[in-house]
Amino acid sequence: MAEKEVKEKNIVTNRKAFRDYEILEKREVGVELRGTEVKSLRAGKVNLSDSYASVEHGEVMLFNLHISPYEMAGHESHDPLRPRRLLLHKKEIRRLFAATAEKGLTLVPLRIYFRGPFVKIELATARGRKMYDKREVTARKEADRAMERAVRQRSRRSKDD
Repeated sequence: MAEKEVKEKNIVTNRKAFRDYEILEKREVGVELRGTEVKSLRAGKVNLSDSYASVEHGEVMLFNLHISPYEMAGHESHDPLRPRRLLLHKKEIRRLFAATAEKGLTLVPLRIYFRGPFVKIELATARGRKMYDKREVTARKEADRAMERAVRQRSRRSKDD
C-alpha cells in the first residue's frame, strides 16, 4: 500500500522567534479555527510575530495570533485576536505543562502551514535569549558566511588557473 504524499504549503514563518529564542524542541499541532479564519489564512492575512501559547485549564491556548477578518464574510466575521485552542493529546499537554513550569521556558509558534486541507502550527518549546546572546549568534552567523564566501572565491581562483 503506497502512502499518498501530503503537500505542505507554508503560510507564515515567525522569523523573530529564531532570533529571540533558543529553540529546544519542535512539534506539529492542529488548531481550532472558524471558517472565515481559514479563508483569511489562505489569503495570507495573518501576523504571527508576538504570539505565544500557554497551558490553561488542561488545554493549550494560542494568544496574540492576529488573523485579519475575511473581507467577504459580511456580518459573520471573527475577532482577529481571539485565543485559539491548539489540538494535542492529553499526554502531550501534560509534557508541555511540565516544560513551561520549568523556569525560563515558553511555547512559541514558529510557523503556520497547510498540510493537505488542515491548518497546522509548528510549536516550539523555547528559552528566551539575552541581548548579548543575540549579538553572539549574529556574529557567529556572519563569520560563517564570510568564511564560506572566502572558500568559494578561493575555489573559483583555483579553477581559473
